[in-house]
Amino acid sequence: MLVKQLLAMKHDAAKPWIESGTIVTIKPEVTLAEAAQLLAEMRIGAAVVSDDGASPIGILSERDIVRQLGKHGVEVLKQPISEVMTRSIQTCAPGDDALSVLERMTEGRFRHMPVIDDEGVMLGVISIGDAVSGRLKELDAEKDALTGMIMGN
Repeated sequence: MLVKQLLAMKHDAAKPWIESGTIVTIKPEVTLAEAAQLLAEMRIGAAVVSDDGASPIGILSERDIVRQLGKHGVEVLKQPISEVMTRSIQTCAPGDDALSVLERMTEGRFRHMPVIDDEGVMLGVISIGDAVSGRLKELDAEKDALTGMIMGN
């Protein structure tokens, strides 16, 4: 399965409170408190940090916020996310194999990856859950095909 297929599946099953195809971005000057509120309201685990809403400059996850709270206490919530976001984000392309993306996420211990086109514009974000779901659908299709061959269908 390809990343572009994962995006299509994700859009078909979009969360009802998020418009299909929406990429949740947040500006780097927003505080951690405001970012935490956005993540909670949108019921998502991460937001792409972007100045223009199209090109990622970082990513902020719930984990990033919790780690900062654990290290520095509640005062950290007043800081801009630019001070704590993950800057060296990994991205993928629509034509990338979803299994290789899943492996990269697992090895890098991160759960969200922006999908970028040839011009560097974001097309969407896939999560490790999206990749696992896609892989399970692939395995189910393979099982059905093998069962059909065995049964003579």
